[in-house]
Amino acid sequence: MLNKLHGQPDSYDRKTRYRFGKTLGAGTYGIVREADCPEGKVAVKIILKKNVRGNEQMVYDELEMLQRMQHPHIVKFHDWFESRDKYYIVTQLATGGELFDRICEKGKFTEKDAAETIRQVLDAVNYLHHNNVVHRDLKPENLLYVSPEADSSLVLADFGIAKMLDSKNEVLTTMAGSFGYAAPEVMLKKGHGKPVDMWSMGVITYTLLCGYSPFRSENLSDLIEECKNGRVVFHERYWKDVSKDAKEFIKLLLQPDPNQRPTSQTALQHIWLSGKTATDHNLLPEIRAYVAKARLKRGIELVKLANRIEALKMQEDDEDNAPGEADMPANAREAAGEAIAAHKTDRALAAAEAPAPSPGKGRLSKLAKSAIFREVVLAKVREMKEQEAQKEFEKNAAQSKQT
Repeated sequence: MLNKLHGQPDSYDRKTRYRFGKTLGAGTYGIVREADCPEGKVAVKIILKKNVRGNEQMVYDELEMLQRMQHPHIVKFHDWFESRDKYYIVTQLATGGELFDRICEKGKFTEKDAAETIRQVLDAVNYLHHNNVVHRDLKPENLLYVSPEADSSLVLADFGIAKMLDSKNEVLTTMAGSFGYAAPEVMLKKGHGKPVDMWSMGVITYTLLCGYSPFRSENLSDLIEECKNGRVVFHERYWKDVSKDAKEFIKLLLQPDPNQRPTSQTALQHIWLSGKTATDHNLLPEIRAYVAKARLKRGIELVKLANRIEALKMQEDDEDNAPGEADMPANAREAAGEAIAAHKTDRALAAAEAPAPSPGKGRLSKLAKSAIFREVVLAKVREMKEQEAQKEFEKNAAQSKQT
């Protein structure tokens, strides 16, 4: 199947062009690492073949989409190759930080700035939709600045669960997306398509303008009900200085019925995105408060990420016996600390909780360990409750269908 893609991979020796550096992230299927190559710094997603066995099409789809997508606000494809047991997808390395991190470094961020930011992202989404691609995982963490320069472009990244539709009428049915940003039709496991990206854009816009999410339920069934009722609340304390057009734009995107949401092309024509009616109200205090709340979550992520990296390393060790072939970092906790520290949001957290550099294994302070352990336990309890609620919800949904 790979030979159907644009371009052919070289032999495994192609890997020698890349010198791997710090870890940027890890997931179920593999890891993302920074690397140096003759053309400069890049990001390399390393996917263990054993983890996608039977689902190889997911990798081929991501590769094909990345090679086809050419847009100033979409992360650029660089290269790809494979080894006996891994796929390597090489893309542009965005070093300017995540959207909210970058905003926090500014002295001021107004509603006009927010309108221009959303316009850039929506322009990228419109390009995807025009090419029959649904991203399905739009969220602030996937909006990155290419470089630290003030005039840097904002790019949309992570096409791991994006889908290229075979036709304009094709309907997707698999659960996809991130909690809090997924559209109600996705959570209900109904057929979905391009409108799910428009819903996510509504959540992102709302959060960018006030510093909190429009939907705050912590379990799936409650979140579904909250999204289904179509009631978007603009609390006076945080929204009194935000323009009427901004609120109207959000309400259009957060329509529970996907058929009522505007297309990306229509949304781009909305007057709010022109900046003409946006106010000069400074949003920075609210955004900084939002980012502060995210720091504790990153503490939990440090532990989860270390566990994921360790699991991937063990899987790699099972199949890779050749010396010098290991692509997973030797020290999982240290790699997790690097990945967390790579997000500027958490510099203070990373300094306190990421492992200090030393010849031995990385260590966390007792205080940090205690805080993280407590939060991980609480998160696990919430996760178990969520799983129980999901099973109950699916059981009730199945019963209602039968009746």
